[in-house]
Amino acid sequence: METKKHSKFQRYVLPGLIFQSVVIAGGYGTGAELAEFFFPYGSLGGLLAMSTVTFLFWAVVCAVTFEFARVFQTYEYKSFFQTLLGKGWVLYEICYVILLLIVLAVVVAAAGANTEAVLGVSKWYGVVVMGVCVALLVLRGTTAIEKFLSFWSYVLYAVYILFLAICFTQFGEAIAEQLGAVKEIGAGWAMGGARYAFYNLGIIPAVLFATRDAESRAEAVGSGLIAGAIGILPAILLFVAMTGMYPEIASVAIPVNYIFEKLNMPWLQYLFQIVLFGTLIETGAGFIKAVTDRLEINYTKEGKQPPAQLRPAVTVGCVLLGVAISSFGLTGLIAQGYGTITWGFFVLYVVPVLTWGVYKIATAKKV
Repeated sequence: METKKHSKFQRYVLPGLIFQSVVIAGGYGTGAELAEFFFPYGSLGGLLAMSTVTFLFWAVVCAVTFEFARVFQTYEYKSFFQTLLGKGWVLYEICYVILLLIVLAVVVAAAGANTEAVLGVSKWYGVVVMGVCVALLVLRGTTAIEKFLSFWSYVLYAVYILFLAICFTQFGEAIAEQLGAVKEIGAGWAMGGARYAFYNLGIIPAVLFATRDAESRAEAVGSGLIAGAIGILPAILLFVAMTGMYPEIASVAIPVNYIFEKLNMPWLQYLFQIVLFGTLIETGAGFIKAVTDRLEINYTKEGKQPPAQLRPAVTVGCVLLGVAISSFGLTGLIAQGYGTITWGFFVLYVVPVLTWGVYKIATAKKV
């Protein structure tokens, strides 16, 4: 009986927890991404954008992607895009590598900035600890990553719910006033939600390793729809809390730190920062694992054992590149890097998977 329950969890919930763990990144967890992409449309406009448009795109594309991977047995991004795009798969990889470097830089910058702001010590302590933890997690392999990412998602949800509840007790009137200002909804809010969804959708193929347990279309599609909900809910909770200090919070580098200054609850800030630090490790590990899987598949398809030094070399190299690029700063990385890569994923992934991908699934032999 216990095995059956575990199996259902693996098939329906685990992919969503892994997706949420990777998508949260440094900017999402600190509130910087949310401010950049959603506050231009006002508090209510931003909330509408993420809770409808972003959620729907994430849910639908996850569902189609997970089913495509199940039908064609493509559980890492190279084989997935070779099946979907043919020789054009390398264009996706170029976009993914660019996003990988940006995200790792954001993760490093966020770890350093939060360590400096909260503990009052050099940012390099946070950078080094984060880098070591990411490397150790990737080197431990798939099972360790799945366990850590799924466990930490529960911790994150608990702390985010507590955080929102306290914000409501302190700033409830301001939050209600902001979310009730229908006239303040900015034009183009739907496109804002779509842009945020598109660049994040590019990482879905990086979490395909967590979808291997799906045995039917209902399980693959169901897990995709659940992934969309699991991924967006923490963003909604954090954004609602942020609206209580809008518009001034829209211009600060790390919005959550600004909220904690207003709350004046050091214990809650330390708890939140511990959780946030764990999400930075999750994101970095998830992105790097996708690269190691993609490189190791070349050996396993030929019946060979991947070189023992391959995974450590790739992991350390990625972390060091992230540290180097992080010098550009958190806000600049999100505003310039993420916005630019958005349309590449839309053209190379979202459009093909929702058209040609759906057609290939429909015409494939029943499995």
